[in-house]
Amino acid sequence: MTLWHPDPALIRRPAYQSLADQFARAIHDGRLANGTRLPTHRRLADDLKLSVQTVSRAYEELIRRGLISGEIGRGSFVQTQRREPEPPYLPERLGEVIDLSILKPVCEPMHLERMKQALGWLAENLPSSSALSFRPNMVFPRHRAVAVEWLKLCGLDASAQNISLTNGATAGMTVALMSVAPPGSTVATEAIGHHTLVPLARYLGFNLQGLPIDGNGLIPEALDEACRLSDIRAVFVQPSVINPTATLMDAERREQIAAVARKHDIAIIENDVLGPLVEDRPPPVAAFAPERTLYVTSFTKITVPGLRIGYLAAPDRYVAAVANRHLVSNWMATPLVAEIATKWVTDGTAMELVRWQRAALRRRQDIAGEVLAGVDYRARRDGLHIWLQLPADRSEESFVAQARLQGVAIAPGTSFRISDTPWHPAVRISLGSTTEGELRAGLGVVTKLLLGDPEHLLLAI
Repeated sequence: MTLWHPDPALIRRPAYQSLADQFARAIHDGRLANGTRLPTHRRLADDLKLSVQTVSRAYEELIRRGLISGEIGRGSFVQTQRREPEPPYLPERLGEVIDLSILKPVCEPMHLERMKQALGWLAENLPSSSALSFRPNMVFPRHRAVAVEWLKLCGLDASAQNISLTNGATAGMTVALMSVAPPGSTVATEAIGHHTLVPLARYLGFNLQGLPIDGNGLIPEALDEACRLSDIRAVFVQPSVINPTATLMDAERREQIAAVARKHDIAIIENDVLGPLVEDRPPPVAAFAPERTLYVTSFTKITVPGLRIGYLAAPDRYVAAVANRHLVSNWMATPLVAEIATKWVTDGTAMELVRWQRAALRRRQDIAGEVLAGVDYRARRDGLHIWLQLPADRSEESFVAQARLQGVAIAPGTSFRISDTPWHPAVRISLGSTTEGELRAGLGVVTKLLLGDPEHLLLAI
């Protein structure tokens, strides 16, 4: 039985964060073993001369970090053996399952043919530097210059020296977070956000704070309050439809987020993987706060999934940090894929595929509107998915499981939950991962389940 106890002399403001950090260090150092029962909130508050609310927030922070678990009626326990989070998508498509869980663009034989043609061109035109060099500065200057032109299509003016090529958006956002959020710091984000942020925060050692959202995205006042009460170092946002709720943040809200970030001198990480796919959208948040925004975009969800290449544009103050973190985590983007992306941007193929994708997605949004007629859901005309809130009396887990039993895979909304605030059950449904016929059939199953008797569905499971 451990005798370790938090030291009140080491508690700094904000107190709950400092207390949580003490517990985290004790757990990591082995001074608190797995399964150890922690003091009750009131007892620890009395011992440390803190409020019960402060201790409760510290325990909630430790739960969010995956270091302890709270069991109603039993107490709080150290939990060092963590289960890996489940992905929101079906890991492998089996049998005749209609997979509406994974977010991907519409693909037809034409896309494979374009890639084959590009690989044939590459075989004849491959520069020696892309095949033989280990030095990023020997490979990528030409690609960065082309990236400048693509970012203009995304609504952003950036200098070639400020752009890093990455192996897609995931690598870009990871490098961006490593560059602005050292271990122990806190990153704010939308309460319903990117599904990899929670495990990524755990792996990189920073804290994640989910903030309230509305129909226009992250609420600026919530970010301002969080910055006043906590040591927020950065805010991660997905303002342009790629977020789970398919929200397109308007220009005024983007400007307000930029103003709050500037007021508190925090970094902004903007995930904009759909780029020019979303027509008539406002300028990126990066355009309102270019001096502090790390902007991430890529080609995988708007052209061909196999074109795993992206751009990370960083302001001057972060360029060196981005370069160093990218070197140690990836060394450099894959040169052969970069060659294809640069060719496609230069000869217009990339934008041609974007326009094709936009038209295909609009047809599928029409299918969704037809099959889900009378059902309230959130979507955007150029989006890859819809966000469907379930009736309050419906179990999200049961609904997803029943759909799976009927041959349709959908993503549970809780996979995207960042905040511990009250939750309304919902599901995310991808529109691009199947044929139009399969999509229609899959949405038909969802509609029947939605209009069915929830008690009957529960018994069926």
